[in-house]
Amino acid sequence: MWRFWSAVFVTILADQLSKLLAARFLLDKAVSVPGVLTLHYVGNPGAAFGFFANRTPFLVLVSLVLGAVVLAGYNKIKAAPVYWRWGVGLLFGGALGNLIDRLRFGYVVDFIDFSFWPVFNLADTALVCAVAVIACGVLREK
Repeated sequence: MWRFWSAVFVTILADQLSKLLAARFLLDKAVSVPGVLTLHYVGNPGAAFGFFANRTPFLVLVSLVLGAVVLAGYNKIKAAPVYWRWGVGLLFGGALGNLIDRLRFGYVVDFIDFSFWPVFNLADTALVCAVAVIACGVLREK
């Protein structure tokens, strides 16, 4: 199960450290690579794509339920293929990273902006990677 817990802890650590650096260096300025991306601090009171904006209690509840489901299924995760352990670990770590922000600030810190996509963070990246890891693993098995 080291893969699962490694994915959880590395995701949380990288996410929270990157948000700390964003708060320190990007709070009142932006850093741009013209035509590629801009790094700037954004307090996002909603979920992905701004859904459920200013519904922090609801989003906290959803994160807690997701966490409870993952922990309740822990024995099944232990017996699952490696890609499931990595994927669910990334999913759990990403959800916890954003949950920490919601509990601390009432919003999620986002800072990566490609201009054609909503601003996001490393926890969001971990969630997308989780889906990709699990999907690739399932397709490979077939």
